[in-house]
Parts: sequence; C-alpha cells; structure tokens
Amino acid sequence: MNRVCLVGRLTAKPELRYTGGNVPYTRFSLAVNRTFNNAQGERQADFINIVVWRRQAENVANYLDKGSQVSIEGRIQTGSYTAQDGSKRYTTDVVADNIQFLDSRRQTEAKTQTPYDYQEAPAPMNDVDVDNDPFADFGDNVSIDDNFLD
Repeated sequence: MNRVCLVGRLTAKPELRYTGGNVPYTRFSLAVNRTFNNAQGERQADFINIVVWRRQAENVANYLDKGSQVSIEGRIQTGSYTAQDGSKRYTTDVVADNIQFLDSRRQTEAKTQTPYDYQEAPAPMNDVDVDNDPFADFGDNVSIDDNFLD
C-alpha cells in the first residue's frame, strides 16, 4: 500500500502550469514539522515536494499562498532523469489525491487583501493560539460544512 498523509505549510505561492495536452498541474514544497526537537530544543521541518493535477491544481493555485496550511493525502511517486551535465538525478514526490485547506476563510481573505512579503518565512506550525482554537482538545479530525461559516 502506498498512502501518505501530511499536514504542513506551503513554502511558496504555487504556480499553475499546463502539460502539452493542456492538463493543469502545480508543484510546490510543503514544510512539515517533525514530531521531536533537535539537541538545541528546536523543532525541525522536512520539505516535501507535492504534485497536484487537474481541478485541484487550479484550486490550489487560486486559493493558496505561501504559508497556507493544508492537509494532503496521496501517494509517493519516484522517478529519474538525466541532467544537462549527464548525471542521473532521482526524484521523490507526493502526488496529492485529496487536499484540504486548513486556514480559516478569514485568514485566506486577509492574505489576498494585504500585500504579502514573499521573502518571509512561513509561521511555525507549533505556534498555535489554543485560546482561539475551539478544537484544541479534540483528538479526532473535525469537518465543518462551508455553509456553516456564512
């Protein structure tokens, strides 16, 4: 079985591209915090390459930005190619089947209405304001219908 579940933040604004057959796709890197601290007491992150296809790629490019938090379900795909210098390069990507946007509608609107400095690092995932998180004590995933937020 080849399944991957990740929660992290985008490291850059995704760009929508098209294949020769006009199929939309986007590639981006997801910063995923490790579950432990290093010797200096700091939390490190892994940067994982993600590929998204078709309608989901369009949604990702239209609604997500650098620092946006997402949940991704997908599969690992490996490949290789020959670089211009003749060396063989290997790739590992997560091909996303399902993406859930985890930022609130208010956070997303604030990002699109104010200028965004693309040189800023994304906010660390472990700095969660639990006083304002109504689901902080839940151990399970919580799903809210979009109509509820209107």
